[in-house]
Amino acid sequence: MHTLFYGGTVVTAEGMFTADVLVRGERIAAVGVGLPREDAVLVDATGLYLLPGAIDAHTHLECVCSGIATSDDYFTGTRAAACGGVTTVIDYLLQDEDELLPVTLAKRVAMATPKAAVDFAFHIGVRDLSRPELLASLKDAVAAGVSSFKAYMVYDFGLCDGGLYQLLQETAKAGALVTVHAENRGMLDSRVKAYLAEGKTEPWWHYMSRDEAVAAEANRRAIALAKAVGAPLYLVHLTDADGVTAVTQARDEGYPIFAETCPQYLNFTCEVYHEPRGQDYVCSPAIKGKDSQRALWAAIRRGDVQTVATDHCPFTLAEKDYGIRLPDGREGNFTTIPNGCDGIETLYPYMLTQANLGRISFSRAVGVCASNPARLFGLDDRKGAIRAGMDGDIVLYDPKAQGVVKADALHGNLDHTIWENTALSGRITGTWLRGRQVFDGQAFRGAQGEGRFLPCKPVWFDSSALV
Repeated sequence: MHTLFYGGTVVTAEGMFTADVLVRGERIAAVGVGLPREDAVLVDATGLYLLPGAIDAHTHLECVCSGIATSDDYFTGTRAAACGGVTTVIDYLLQDEDELLPVTLAKRVAMATPKAAVDFAFHIGVRDLSRPELLASLKDAVAAGVSSFKAYMVYDFGLCDGGLYQLLQETAKAGALVTVHAENRGMLDSRVKAYLAEGKTEPWWHYMSRDEAVAAEANRRAIALAKAVGAPLYLVHLTDADGVTAVTQARDEGYPIFAETCPQYLNFTCEVYHEPRGQDYVCSPAIKGKDSQRALWAAIRRGDVQTVATDHCPFTLAEKDYGIRLPDGREGNFTTIPNGCDGIETLYPYMLTQANLGRISFSRAVGVCASNPARLFGLDDRKGAIRAGMDGDIVLYDPKAQGVVKADALHGNLDHTIWENTALSGRITGTWLRGRQVFDGQAFRGAQGEGRFLPCKPVWFDSSALV
């Protein structure tokens, strides 16, 4: 089947231009003016923008957090993704104790393959380096299609500094990237203990226990370890102004340090934790203050934050209420609220709204949501751009439409959204996955199991390869 998109404006990370796009089978065959229409399904894109499908490079689908399963599995989460113009998700796995890393990957590929409605790849969170064979298995996981490995600096399963140092050494040799959740575990644990002892249990104290200082110290420590090894590093869900400064300084020195932030940190501030349903915004790291929000936007504009992803990890209203009362009747507190928010379907609409309002360019929006994650994680031979030879992942966007986010119009498995009533400037009117339409502007038209596992190729970064 051939599809010709004609009359629209193509948006890439490098610029915008008027062109037709011909998709032949699953791949883009040509981009140009006056392309042949014979035997093609015609899509009139007059007045619309043609964007590459977004890549949400940070999701937690079908994940158990603190004993509670996320509301989205691999089907409902990727269905929502497709309806938001996301054609690829890179999901986070977590190694079990005493488990070789290729085994971690194989189990999840088997779980996701019959369910996923868009294409998918994986990062692996590393928790156990107790035997040499476990770390040595990283190279086999790279060969199996994983180009990124996550280190947590918090939580019971997090790595100590020595473990993070070892992981950085191994990934530097294997052509892989360490992604790190950077918060200071000691400061966090001490604050939580003190606040609970003082009877401070409300969602506000979630922020206070992991505020800017908790993030800032760990960001700088992680960067220092990466610099000591000479390894690339990717800071996930960057939230704070000092972390932005540390990333900028390291990049100015020529180090391959990269950063991601999330829409919730760009749109909300810590004041949401004072709201009547402040528990709905509980995620980790916590949403920070206005100064940090301004710093993140400035870093996106100048290229020191390269990606925007969601950390999509949704829970129901009843589960978010565990901060008030637990199912067994015991009183809850800010530590018993499951950590995570939704965002997979609103990622692209939100960032494109910011472009439509002039906060960033449309090319920058495509860069942080599609092209940069494709390059950073070894998918840029088929995803993240509109050019001949790439997958036919096309998103049609009407820049003149207006709307608001409503939970009952979203396509995930959730009974609320933190984005309720958020104004949208522009609207996604269609999504194509490898040449097949999976969203028509109103309804999901794809299928469970239509998504494919994407092996990520190794990526070698140095000071001359900064995104």
